[in-house]
Amino acid sequence: MTDSKPPTQSANSELEITLGVLNAVQENQSLTQRSVARDLNIALGLANAYLKRCVKKGYVKVRQIPKNRYAYYLTPQGFAEKSRLTAEYLSQSFNFFRLARDQCDDLFRTCAERGWTRVFLVGVSDLGEIATLCAREHPVTLHGVIDTSATEAELAGLPVVGDLDTLADADAAVITDFRNPQAAFDAVCRVLPRDRVMAPPLLNVSRRPPHLEE
Repeated sequence: MTDSKPPTQSANSELEITLGVLNAVQENQSLTQRSVARDLNIALGLANAYLKRCVKKGYVKVRQIPKNRYAYYLTPQGFAEKSRLTAEYLSQSFNFFRLARDQCDDLFRTCAERGWTRVFLVGVSDLGEIATLCAREHPVTLHGVIDTSATEAELAGLPVVGDLDTLADADAAVITDFRNPQAAFDAVCRVLPRDRVMAPPLLNVSRRPPHLEE
């Protein structure tokens, strides 16, 4: 793969494409430049340029596999960058409140349908505040917010604690962490069954255990 710079893009479109590429790599190591272009609805040359740039920056590692094809892996640096870009993208979205409200409603509706009434949020953020509002419309009870790095003592009247073991008695947890939603999800999955750890789709959290290459 030879190096090249992507064609000039606006800051917003560059962010979206880079985030889209990192998401695509995490979800499918056997992707092709053509599949990235199709999924992101961009030109093949642009997909090629962004993949090369992600490799150069250390976000993605590429290996040649049989039949002259390539396998792409998200590196730990790329994993962190994906979370950072997700938060940046959401903070710039004019539709964030509506989208967050609708998706949190769906999550709490699912909790109620499954009889999961003792629910915790994971992550102090604007998304967490929206989630507290949505929870009031459903037969679930939020028992607190888990955040290992928060300095706040409460969020919307809920106690904020830093110990993930608090989740041991929870029926379910909803990820509301903006800083690193994937890491928060993976950490909670070590305490609760994976199917009881929920995240709004807008956070771009992968439910599969990550395959990271150093």
